[in-house]
Amino acid sequence: MYCTRKVTDDLIWVGGDDRRLAMFEGVYSVPDGVSYNSYLLLDEKTVLFDTVDKAVDTVFFENVSHALDGRKLDYLVIHHMEPDHSATLGGILLRYPDVTVVCNKKTEGMIYQFFGEDFQMNVQIVKENDVLETGAHRLTFMMAPMVHWPEVMVTYDSAAKTLFSADAFGTFGALNGALFADEVDFFADYLSESRRYYTNIVGKYGAQVQALLKKAAAVEIDLLCPLHGFVWRRDIDKYVEKYQQWSLYEPEVSGVMIAYASVYGNTENAANILACKLRDKGIRTTMFDVSVTASSEIVAAAFEYSHLVFASTTYNAGIFITMDKLLRDLASHNLQNRTVAFIENGSWAATSGRQMKEIIGGLKNMTVLEEGVTLKSALRRSQMEELDRLADAIAGTM
Repeated sequence: MYCTRKVTDDLIWVGGDDRRLAMFEGVYSVPDGVSYNSYLLLDEKTVLFDTVDKAVDTVFFENVSHALDGRKLDYLVIHHMEPDHSATLGGILLRYPDVTVVCNKKTEGMIYQFFGEDFQMNVQIVKENDVLETGAHRLTFMMAPMVHWPEVMVTYDSAAKTLFSADAFGTFGALNGALFADEVDFFADYLSESRRYYTNIVGKYGAQVQALLKKAAAVEIDLLCPLHGFVWRRDIDKYVEKYQQWSLYEPEVSGVMIAYASVYGNTENAANILACKLRDKGIRTTMFDVSVTASSEIVAAAFEYSHLVFASTTYNAGIFITMDKLLRDLASHNLQNRTVAFIENGSWAATSGRQMKEIIGGLKNMTVLEEGVTLKSALRRSQMEELDRLADAIAGTM
């Protein structure tokens, strides 16, 4: 049975929620599920904006059929060819063989990559600022390469002042009956999942997101329709400002994120003492055990906080396994503009600090504090002054 919602009188949400997915892209946990958004425009010509993942194909096809109510489907616009938005493309063409697929040249090539060289479709190739008139609506296509795949584009409907933004402005989490961000307390309950979505999925491509934001700033937007998460009709500027911060790698919080890897609790103890000393100075802190907390959560926090401390035991003459993974994950996401300090531990050879610095210190505009702490198995009373100096150094840069 169908499950649709009206975005406007002639724009219908025909997507679906997936609450059984454990790991988005096989990497990122989604305990609250995820939505796959698709939108159907009922103008003189009908337009379907994207399809969905195969996990929700049954309800999707029922939604499209119900919303069309016997009308033909004229156009299918593909903004992004990742399979969570295109896996049901073949099913749509089987049901509506006369539909015209609207996409750019790079997308066309990917369609054949995914579906085979013999895949049959009517295709209309578009490029930057090409326009599709559907009756009362005028659709303009804008390219958004590497947000976060090279073929990505977005669509601006000048009549309804709507931006169909592909994976930009998305968030993890099923919609649970809500469609609009103002139907929930988004900034209290969902911003953290939006940040985790952005930083892990798109975070590497800040420059490309900035290019898209400049294009979006040139048009008036009353509706923002992403491929995951809520539709925005209020407080759009407030949400876009978050994308400005994230894509410029500007911290949201003046505070310290401490991530530690500790085998027997001694490195953790030093990290805890540092956190207490920072709190005594009125500095906000958050802490993560990298062997317990998923990397995606810590990556998001690293984008959020202004100062980062990494504390790791030495393991097999290197960085502890989970810490090494985290640091390389942060580097691959192009983190910038942070102040960083390190605590290392080693019972016979403490080398993790130097190696951590090599990974993080090479990132753009990272201030690495000279003050640090080296443990030999456990923190000594005489080293409390070293932690004091580290806390003072951090406070002095805030």
